[in-house]
Amino acid sequence: MRFYSLIILLFPAVFYGQVDPVEKDSTQVGYIIIEGDSIPTTAISLNEVIVLPKLQFKNREERIRYLILQRKTIKVYPYAKLAAERLTELQERLNSLERKSQKRKYAKIIQRYIEDEFSAELKKLTRTEGQILVKLVHRQTGKTTFELIKQLRSGWRAFWFNNTASLFNISLKEEFDPLTSEEDFLIEDILRRSFQNGRLIRQDPAFDIDYYDLTDKWLALSDVKTTN
Repeated sequence: MRFYSLIILLFPAVFYGQVDPVEKDSTQVGYIIIEGDSIPTTAISLNEVIVLPKLQFKNREERIRYLILQRKTIKVYPYAKLAAERLTELQERLNSLERKSQKRKYAKIIQRYIEDEFSAELKKLTRTEGQILVKLVHRQTGKTTFELIKQLRSGWRAFWFNNTASLFNISLKEEFDPLTSEEDFLIEDILRRSFQNGRLIRQDPAFDIDYYDLTDKWLALSDVKTTN
């Protein structure tokens, strides 16, 4: 879902369509015209807008750390988003099939497609980028990469992939937990800012994340500070 809140605030009439005041019983009633239909309303609902604090850093090293993490997060997030979309499509399609043989055949096709689509690009990732991707896959799907492999293939294949990844110091069982991991909090902060400035296309996480609670906790402990 694209982040349209800023556009809506700046150009509400353009985004929602023409808004015409219509006099009725000496009272002005607003009408929103969408695709030829007039909908009487007294207010226009807007998407939630999160006011992000301005970041300040204690020293140059902390700023560089954040910028490196930002570059890597922005690089791998689209893969996590795509994985979530593909898995949703797979599940919806499987639910529409009646016979088990059809489901197995379709699942194999999608599995090969996902692997082929990801394999070439994922080979280009560094170890830290790969670990960030694993975390973001969990953020977007609610399942670890290990669980997804186990679901799509077999437990043995998931075990093999996890052990292979461990050779490169990557755990496919890693979860995204910004409440207990400062790095995950910084990743979440980077995502929120990238959604707002249009660098990334927003896709809601698979579970609730209270950004303000996270900010209150980590900025009280971290070298990263904010000002309004």
